[in-house]
Amino acid sequence: MVKRVLMIAYHFPPYTGGSGIQRTLKFSEYLPQSGWQPIVLTASACAYRRDGAPADAVAAHVTLRRSFALDSARHLALRGRYPALLALPDRWISWWLSAVPAGLALIRRHRPDVIWSSYPIATAHLIGLTLHRLSGLPWIADQRDPMSDDGYPADPRTRRLHRWIEAKILAHSASMVCTTPGAVRAYRARFPLLGQERFSLIENGYDEADFAAAPAAARDGGRFRLLHSGAVYPSERDPSALFAALARLRGEGVLGPDNFQLVLRASGHDAHLRALAGAGGVAELVELAPPLPYRAALAEMQAADGLLLLQAANCNAQIPAKLYEYLRAGRPLLALTDPAGDSAAALRRCGIDTIGKLDSASDIAHALTRFLSLARQGRAPLASAAAVALHSRQARSIELAALLERVGRKEET
Repeated sequence: MVKRVLMIAYHFPPYTGGSGIQRTLKFSEYLPQSGWQPIVLTASACAYRRDGAPADAVAAHVTLRRSFALDSARHLALRGRYPALLALPDRWISWWLSAVPAGLALIRRHRPDVIWSSYPIATAHLIGLTLHRLSGLPWIADQRDPMSDDGYPADPRTRRLHRWIEAKILAHSASMVCTTPGAVRAYRARFPLLGQERFSLIENGYDEADFAAAPAAARDGGRFRLLHSGAVYPSERDPSALFAALARLRGEGVLGPDNFQLVLRASGHDAHLRALAGAGGVAELVELAPPLPYRAALAEMQAADGLLLLQAANCNAQIPAKLYEYLRAGRPLLALTDPAGDSAAALRRCGIDTIGKLDSASDIAHALTRFLSLARQGRAPLASAAAVALHSRQARSIELAALLERVGRKEET
């Protein structure tokens, strides 16, 4: 007997602004293989700020409903300003007004067994909570990132509201799903009275079908191209120490424009990074490249001489989604992160030890020199095929299906 899950997610095609859509998109694609039919409730396309790249295709078997939503910063602002209440808990709170009646209509028509909502955006969880309370269906809250932390979100009112939503999740949901072991530990520490079974771990992953459709182009054999694919957040992936290390190695004659190039693809902060590279004297070593369609970005990963991961210590309980795609790309990987964080631990479990500290120019210079030597000799550590396969989107969908079954059985009893 086929069961149904109502999936509430803001990040879904035609949104193309980042890798966040891949989690819900691939769950909706692969869950039917485990006996679960997805019903996706997402925001209307006008809510998205598109980057011009083609949108990912949605599987034909997915029942899809878009409900009206506005972005307060774009649609409700006057001369660039809008009331703060229109951005609590986020700028898409208007989505709640249309999504609740749309969700109730979907529940009446399709009779799902479980509700699933994904953060970010926080409004998705408010929709999930409301539909759970109105319908009585069990609810799973998917936390792709931590919703609150010390000093995060920066605005105190938003932080208080996010903490209220977290408390409601843990009071009413059947399970909170986290994407990293550190996030699970953090939530268990904050809510010690709840049973450990209330928290589940389903990591991010890569999709084999996307890689099969994105064969690597031939490498040019010239300069060593070290690629970072995706956003470079100034507060979480600050490359200042990296640029200082590049300047040091250039001064020592180790690196130059003729033998090395750092490619920052789709950084989202090109102006800031251009100024930073210029001030550091490494502009000739750094290329700021525009976004690519998703599969083209995967092809570029597979063609790079090396792949770069950036993650600051303030994100130790997070793992960038691109890490799993990097592993599948099968290219030498340099991680600049805190050795005590989840990203470093995930790489070490795969046998990858080319790791340096993001906040230390001297440590980066040493790690980068070693990495380049190993990569050029073909001796850089790579994850085994068996280790990589554990992180496929199909494997993650099997994990989610098992959780849906447990939640559904518990509700029946």
